[in-house]
Amino acid sequence: MENAVERNVTKGRGAPTNAVPTRFNLNSRVADGDWLDAREALDGGKPPLKTTVTEEFAKSILSFNNSPDVPFDRSVNAYRGCEHGCVYCFARPTHAYHDLSPGLDFESRLFAKPNAVDIFRKTIAKPGYRPATIAIGTNTDPYQPIERTYRITRSILALMVETSHPIVVTTKSARVVDDIDLLSQLASKQLTGVAISVTSLDAKLARTLEPRASSPMTRLAAVRKLSDAGIYVHVNIAPIIPAVTDHEIEAIAAAAAEHGATSISSIPIRLPNEVAPLFRDWLDAHFPDRAAKVMNIIRDMRGGKDNDAEFISRMKGHGPWAELIRTRMQIARKKHGLDGSKWNVRTDLFVPPNMNGQLSLF
Repeated sequence: MENAVERNVTKGRGAPTNAVPTRFNLNSRVADGDWLDAREALDGGKPPLKTTVTEEFAKSILSFNNSPDVPFDRSVNAYRGCEHGCVYCFARPTHAYHDLSPGLDFESRLFAKPNAVDIFRKTIAKPGYRPATIAIGTNTDPYQPIERTYRITRSILALMVETSHPIVVTTKSARVVDDIDLLSQLASKQLTGVAISVTSLDAKLARTLEPRASSPMTRLAAVRKLSDAGIYVHVNIAPIIPAVTDHEIEAIAAAAAEHGATSISSIPIRLPNEVAPLFRDWLDAHFPDRAAKVMNIIRDMRGGKDNDAEFISRMKGHGPWAELIRTRMQIARKKHGLDGSKWNVRTDLFVPPNMNGQLSLF
């Protein structure tokens, strides 16, 4: 089993494989003939999987949804794919639409939208535009490592400051504190809140689950910094993985309260489309002793299937395991005073953007 684990894991990456997005009838991926493909056979070493970024010039930037189980109807995604490499990420299947794998391609072959803020500015400057809370970070993380170079998220926040437009941020990166100056300005007008995902307090487990995301303690330190700056901070235990991370619910809640969070929530793991086989491979590689148990509990919460795509229930699950998680969350939330209102932001302060000159961002 140890040899199988070594073969199926790429150091510093989350997905064990480059799973084929079979929904689109794509062929399996093979070595491209480059000499690096033979390196492992020649000297026993495995070449590192490098991250590449393709610039994508978007024609539109706002995405809309009518889902009854999320508290927003529009979002902005500055990037496609996510280098954090979270094996459980429900956004992985979106890479299949680009003829790329939801596996290793999703976390190593990224897309950035450098014109995002220009398109966004034009969108909210239209005479018929009516402001509503924008969510950023709902699909891929707006503070993944390439944000350090592209600064697209920062440019969007600067536009929100300029126009007094409400925006809420979801991330699992401590890099969010790089923009604490802009977030503080928005918070002073009740225009923002930040949700930070904390899946585990175990640094070793976190590196396996989310290999290129900030460490748990660094994320909690970010919660403290944001809270001290007067910014509403929500902690999301997402996802909860039964028999892997569910024992940490109470400890994460206590740590969130200690570091200044105002509210907390959780989502049981979701395994849509290609995420399910990737996750099963990950379990076989890292938790072979309990892989079957984990999947059995997940199926118990998902009506006998790997995944439940129905609105409402997809975020909560069914059955005794799901009910136990909800009960524990309710108790922890009450015990630590983490029952604040999550996204209580204003939408009445909006001022259309200046189209004659761009605000200096940096």
